[in-house]
Amino acid sequence: MEALSTNWMTREQDQRISEAFGRDRARLRNFIRRRVADENDVEDILQDTFYELVEAYRLMKPVQQVSAWLFQVARNRITDLFRKKKPGALTNDPVAFAEDGESLLLEDLLPSPDAGPEEAYARNVLLEELDAALDELPEEQREVFIAHELEGFSFKELAATTGLSVNTLLSRKHYAVLHLRQRLRAIYDEFMKA
Repeated sequence: MEALSTNWMTREQDQRISEAFGRDRARLRNFIRRRVADENDVEDILQDTFYELVEAYRLMKPVQQVSAWLFQVARNRITDLFRKKKPGALTNDPVAFAEDGESLLLEDLLPSPDAGPEEAYARNVLLEELDAALDELPEEQREVFIAHELEGFSFKELAATTGLSVNTLLSRKHYAVLHLRQRLRAIYDEFMKA
């Protein structure tokens, strides 16, 4: 009797996983693709995300809101990829300048993840807002910004792979940065005043 019950639960889990795969696969792939340039990395993240869903069900930890959960797992895998591939990509170039002319790196602008729960929360909110702001960019600006800032490609490398001139790429990134600064200024100021 117990084997029959276990078989039924496994079939029900398989059905839920299959439904989630059919329903969310294309949207999830597009979500990942907008953030990750390498097609192999896109596939790896997509597979890892669905693998985690299967594992959650196999470990008897069913997921209530599967779509939202899948997107969060994918976002986490993308973050892991950026950390693994180019640990210094976000911190090598100044992103702002202090009043005294000293250059500031992205890590200098974000609250430290080790400074306590409030700072970790603020850091996560700022990173989520950055993610949302990146989604608002036109695709060509977003791709250049992500490739240069997050993946660490030089403009010369991007020009060679895209066939676009370095000036065109610089212009696209410039407009992306202007949008991101404007979009993120209010949320950044709110957290830094607190």
